[in-house]
Amino acid sequence: MNRVRETGTPKVLGDDAALDTIEDTDLDTSHGPILYLEDVTVSFDGFKALNGLTLYIDDGELRCIIGPNGAGKTTMMDVITGKTRPDKGTVYFGQIIDLLQLDEPDIAQAGIGRKFQKPSVFEQQTVYENLELAMHTDKRVWPTLFAKLSGEQRDGIAEVLQLTGLTEQRNQRAGALSHGEKQWLEIGMLLMQKPKLLLVDEPVAGMTRQEIERTAELLLALEGKHSVVVVEHDMEFVRSIARKVTVLHEGAVLTEGHMKEVQRNPKVIEIYLGA
Repeated sequence: MNRVRETGTPKVLGDDAALDTIEDTDLDTSHGPILYLEDVTVSFDGFKALNGLTLYIDDGELRCIIGPNGAGKTTMMDVITGKTRPDKGTVYFGQIIDLLQLDEPDIAQAGIGRKFQKPSVFEQQTVYENLELAMHTDKRVWPTLFAKLSGEQRDGIAEVLQLTGLTEQRNQRAGALSHGEKQWLEIGMLLMQKPKLLLVDEPVAGMTRQEIERTAELLLALEGKHSVVVVEHDMEFVRSIARKVTVLHEGAVLTEGHMKEVQRNPKVIEIYLGA
């Protein structure tokens, strides 16, 4: 597959027309990848958290990222979402959206959603209200309080409730949900914002086996409709969903490929999976 990103006029911070274009048109993924990270380096007090990282995520792909603690997984997601600025390198969303020129809200607006390890939901609100709040684009208090849902918006919430398996809990207060249900609700809240790329950090930590299996089904259902990057330490879970696995080590890609290939790699066994 051709990984070359064409040179074009990047969408830049402060360009309102550019951001409107990002929202209203399909992302240019004509060369395959939706995300390009090339030669990305991030240093903290002399320590290279990322060291010339080059990584491509294809449009509609479900990719698993694994690696030992300190491999650079969290820093990588911080760079993609604008939380951390690299010392050097390029990060593009599609062909012409330069993420390094956008701040965190604009990156989210462009279509990149991130789910952290610990679920963050509005515990005093119902499941339905959480999804409704996540959907509103105007976050000012009064418009949010008095906005009325259209039929299309109600259908969208119903679709996400079904996808996340929370239809029966729709009127339940989010704080009363199980840990796994809160994780699914937060994924649902991100889906209400219609992200093109979803970054998911350790989604099954603390879950029961049944919840882990349901989470695998949910993420697999997103494949093709969204590009999904999953960072996870649970190797059994990774095996259950992985199409392609990337192994990070010391801030760079050690190897990537199908899970069976990665598991047999002597270097991966030595530094991560164990003998």
